[in-house]
Amino acid sequence: MQDQDLELLRYPIGEFVNGKSYAADETKQHIAIIEEFPVTLTELVGKWGDDRLDTPYRPGGWTVRQLVHHVADSHINAYVRTKLTLTEDNPTVKPYEEGEWAKLPDAKLDIAPSLVILRNLHQRWVKVLEALTSDDLLRTYYHPGSQQTFSLDELVAHYAWHCKHHYQHAYRLAERNGWTEKNV
Repeated sequence: MQDQDLELLRYPIGEFVNGKSYAADETKQHIAIIEEFPVTLTELVGKWGDDRLDTPYRPGGWTVRQLVHHVADSHINAYVRTKLTLTEDNPTVKPYEEGEWAKLPDAKLDIAPSLVILRNLHQRWVKVLEALTSDDLLRTYYHPGSQQTFSLDELVAHYAWHCKHHYQHAYRLAERNGWTEKNV
């Protein structure tokens, strides 16, 4: 497999670009993606058996099982970062080693607990996001891992991208393997 093919498997919708600002209508679209994601992900992978869930979405990549658990872990952190940013002045958030988290025993569990977490977490998170004012969206947090400051509108855009990014990992794996509805 060529490098560009591997890169497309790694970033099926391209890499997220930091440092942009977003108009109110763009942020509403991002929130809608975050709101819909638990349902669309569950519809795609919720009935998959262990053989599919334990398939890496790319050579050297996580399995679909690890991916689902990663998304729950990541979005829990994003929700906490959202609340910290709304209640503190430019808080420093805690980075975590996502690759190491994906090796922990809970990443081998059935995906149902993480799908339930995502559904309920996103319900709460979207309630907070929909109430954000234009001033709230400009509030910032500092990420010591990247040594950058991010605004809430960037966080919302990043996690909308994150939803689509990981959905596409699983969806394109399903397409490549003939697992899509029309092929089953």
